[in-house]
Amino acid sequence: MVESLVQPCGGYFIVSCVSGKAYQASDAGLHSAPAYHPQDESPAGEDWIHEIKYDGYRVQSHIDWDSRKAFTRNGHNWISKFSAIGGTLDIPPAIIDGEVVVIHEGRTNFSELQAELAGRRQDRLLYYAFDLLWLDGKDLRRTSQLARKELLKELFDTHCVEAPALYSEHLTGDGNELFKAAAKLNYEGIVSKRVEAPYRSDRNEAWVKIKAVQKGKFPVVGFINDPTRSRRTLPGEAGREKACLHGQGRDGLVSHRLQRDP
Repeated sequence: MVESLVQPCGGYFIVSCVSGKAYQASDAGLHSAPAYHPQDESPAGEDWIHEIKYDGYRVQSHIDWDSRKAFTRNGHNWISKFSAIGGTLDIPPAIIDGEVVVIHEGRTNFSELQAELAGRRQDRLLYYAFDLLWLDGKDLRRTSQLARKELLKELFDTHCVEAPALYSEHLTGDGNELFKAAAKLNYEGIVSKRVEAPYRSDRNEAWVKIKAVQKGKFPVVGFINDPTRSRRTLPGEAGREKACLHGQGRDGLVSHRLQRDP
């Protein structure tokens, strides 16, 4: 049967439902999710598959017949927040990797997701499943990426899994077209994965992210009062030869598109 994560004690532990033996999750690798390796361009070729990068909470779903757990990256079991998603996963014992999101104005929106959770609502939550680590007693982490996705698709189709749990589709080959579409729709970017890669619980070049939305941190160099008497911050960037004003924000948040330096 599937193994489950229990409370930390100097680290997380996995407990086998069969033997009752406990061992550290860092050794088992069942809970630690891979971190995406950043990259500027999408890799091409038949050795890669490409998925939309979702802007939500990374969640690992542990299904053990009637038992459901939903672990965040930090090891918190949020099944009470995601019970509607867990109830949809009426499948054999499995461990699934995916992302919980809210779709707002045609794309995933993390702020809307936070608002739903703060209001203890689940109506708008969706779970995009994109990997399968364990199925009905078999450890799949050393199985190839593409084979794991094919098994996940078959699992969802066979057991008629429907929203709010969804299978995350992918493209094979050149990821540039998907990246262009993601950028046009103002998505966060894409994730490219090697088709033959195993599931590794670390940052590695088998999973790379290509971001369409660029973000930056800027020091506040001053503030002004506009005619409405609300104070606006002025984020800037200082260099050796000049200081550049990059925009303005309200209440400490940048609310305008960044300006080009002259």
